[in-house]
Amino acid sequence: MKHERFITWCLSTPWALMPERMSAYAAVLARSVTSETVVRAIEAGAAAGDERSAGPRSRGNSGRSGAIAVIPVHGPIVQRASQIGMCESGTSCDMIGAQMADAQADDTVAQILLDIDSPGGSVYGVQELAAQITGSKKPVVAVANSLAASAAYWLGCAAGEFYVTPGGEVGSIGVWMAHQDWSKALAETGVDTTLISAGKFKVEGNPYQPLDADARAFMQSRVDDYYSAFTKGVAKGRKVPIDAARNGMGQGRVLGADDALSEKMIDGIATIDQVVANMQKNIRAAKAPASRLAAAQRELQIVG
Repeated sequence: MKHERFITWCLSTPWALMPERMSAYAAVLARSVTSETVVRAIEAGAAAGDERSAGPRSRGNSGRSGAIAVIPVHGPIVQRASQIGMCESGTSCDMIGAQMADAQADDTVAQILLDIDSPGGSVYGVQELAAQITGSKKPVVAVANSLAASAAYWLGCAAGEFYVTPGGEVGSIGVWMAHQDWSKALAETGVDTTLISAGKFKVEGNPYQPLDADARAFMQSRVDDYYSAFTKGVAKGRKVPIDAARNGMGQGRVLGADDALSEKMIDGIATIDQVVANMQKNIRAAKAPASRLAAAQRELQIVG
């Protein structure tokens, strides 16, 4: 039943997901799983060897500043956490958005890092989440560690800086939908399905009939609309013309680190530890002038 429910959901959803991953998911998607997302905070003064070992930080950790909130974007992306039970362990847009909001409200957090390893997912909720990332009041850095494809690449482009690991891949800029025609298979088993409906297009695209030209054109229009939003988001985030996002950058393929850098799809090639170390360096550099200013203000108050 879960497998059938997932297939039905897939067929009614536009996907910004690597198609070959969908085939793999469909074979195992009968099981329910619980996805656990974690926000790790890494103190700006921590030694490089301790960066990845920092565990989840408690919300009550007051009086400390200069932390990096690391938000995992792992596995397929769907809009809501409840949908993750329909596919293998993944990430939901609402959970990422909630973690982003928590990081914004946390005075101890100085910067946010999106740790991405995802083939993409449903287009629903991605555009809104990308806007939330772009509008962050705190610096957001993203790293493909080791895959940021389709919807995941869209989210990565929304960050202020975007990196990929040396052996990683990014891209798969595109949107797709699927339709299955079960009519011949059902006919061979002696099953004849009659649809009773109201509304001219209510049963358009159903799996019990071949896909007609009008239904195909409508599905194509939906794909085109999301593709337009996707490429506009990429062009804005990467600061390139829309034509570069559509006719370059792999044209739907994922690219390795070197090719992605030459296509201006990322800002650099680095491991996640190198990215974190650079973020820590920037935090320390920003804190130094602020500390001097605070000291000067205190002196003025004493003199006054």
